[in-house]
Amino acid sequence: MKWINLTPILSPIKWAVIGAVATRHYMPERLTKDLDVIINRADRSEARKKLINAGFVFQNELTIGGAVWLAPTKDQIDVIEGDQPWLEEALHESQSNRDQQGLPILPFRFLVLLKFQSGRVQDLADITRMLGQADDSTLDKTRQVFQSYEPEGIRDLESMITLGKLEMGKC
Repeated sequence: MKWINLTPILSPIKWAVIGAVATRHYMPERLTKDLDVIINRADRSEARKKLINAGFVFQNELTIGGAVWLAPTKDQIDVIEGDQPWLEEALHESQSNRDQQGLPILPFRFLVLLKFQSGRVQDLADITRMLGQADDSTLDKTRQVFQSYEPEGIRDLESMITLGKLEMGKC
């Protein structure tokens, strides 16, 4: 699927794709009805002004921080406003981690961490599938991020790596 590129709209604000559209960079694409992106919470006011000026229509606030917008293309865009200690690094790296369409994608290790911290069932399923297809170097970088930002989740991460490899027939 082709999604709207927010770079010309939000620039110079850094943003990255998260959610199902981001996972297609790391595993086979799954269907979704919306584009989920993340920005730094400090950019909230400026981003909202830019979206309104570009013809986006505010729909509602998200309980997790952020808002749902309807693009002029009628696509639903969920703009998550994050303040995680790792977010600035992740957003910076996203600018050079682009998918086939050219959208900035949250780097693998941070996407796994973000999905893990959300705790939603679909996110945990995505994590398992992505981890099952990741190479050893990518898995080691993901473990390092968990050691830094989610150390109590290391055992769960290792379990999901094992499950993902089993699902992919790599064990």
